[in-house]
Amino acid sequence: METMATLPTIDDQGYLLDPADWNDDLAHELARQENIELTEQHWAAIRFMRDFFAEHQVIPDVRFVMRHLGERFGGSRNRVFELFPYGYVRQACRIAGMRKPRSWSTG
Repeated sequence: METMATLPTIDDQGYLLDPADWNDDLAHELARQENIELTEQHWAAIRFMRDFFAEHQVIPDVRFVMRHLGERFGGSRNRVFELFPYGYVRQACRIAGMRKPRSWSTG
């Protein structure tokens, strides 16, 4: 199992400094640290976030992720917060390998 010492460069709160350093193994390790077992819906959110970031070079607002999950799986608008109970920024952004957002009112 990897330890924080072998992970790519992260800030003091566990966010990647360079989103290009992200990979599936790292996502699994970061999720493990948050006591989250990644499911198909987690991966759908993570892949959407990664694709959005690759295309726009900004972290997607949580509303876009909520809409994507709703279109793909139906169900609750709050599904993002069910998947990542400690918040979009704290868990979803970290696990997806995003840099820490400067300031957001969500998550």
